[in-house]
Amino acid sequence: MQSAYYLIDFSSEEFGDNTKEIALFQAEVDSLRIAKLEASKPVIFPFNPNYITDFKGYTLGMSNAEIDRLHAFRETKKWVNSAKDFQKVTKVSDSLLDEISPYFKFPEWVTNPKPKTNYTNNYSNNLKPKTFAQKQDLNTATTAQLKRVYGIGEKLSERIVAYRTKYGDFIADVQLQEVYGLSPEVLERVLNDFTVKSSKPITKININDATIDQLVTIKYIDYEIAHNIIEQRTLREGFKSLDELSKVKGFPTKKSEIIKLYLSID
Repeated sequence: MQSAYYLIDFSSEEFGDNTKEIALFQAEVDSLRIAKLEASKPVIFPFNPNYITDFKGYTLGMSNAEIDRLHAFRETKKWVNSAKDFQKVTKVSDSLLDEISPYFKFPEWVTNPKPKTNYTNNYSNNLKPKTFAQKQDLNTATTAQLKRVYGIGEKLSERIVAYRTKYGDFIADVQLQEVYGLSPEVLERVLNDFTVKSSKPITKININDATIDQLVTIKYIDYEIAHNIIEQRTLREGFKSLDELSKVKGFPTKKSEIIKLYLSID
């Protein structure tokens, strides 16, 4: 039985046509592969770059050093308010910035700030110091009255009234610092128009006689701090001044003015 031999004429027109078809087929395969890769990429939604987490930064293509620079900057209570600020802080490359900055979403007050002239023209009179008699009582102020202060909107006015309701009137102006979202500038404007004129009487606790159970009723003092206060009181044979509380281990000195409102020395 004889073997069959097939010869292919590589110069034939038929082979040339097949080559074109193969090239077209390969191009289509490549196109589908690229489309699949694009579809598998994570979808990026608009985000505030001030709140980039380690994981978010990694998915965006940032290095650990770039992410750490952003976190260190935010720990200083400062904010990134533009793509330019972001690059200055993180030192990301121009190419990466061009890729991710279109997704940056900043608050309205950053992207569309109110003209400064409005503040000068409309609120300059509010900055003139008022006497105690001219100010309104902070404990009777309504949300509508509070909103007349520049920088106080619906939410902040409601928070001030809610705080007052929860803790039973303000004892002193300093407590206004406890309301979340009040910047030092806005706080100054509020206290230029309002002050504590009336409040429910409170029974202050004598720091030199107080028990642990009495001390923990005061905001910001837990059992560990209360124990440390009594221990320090024993070593000193009694406190001579409330300022000496700053020597107590773990004492929240940033809240000392609030804590002192509920203490006395007899």
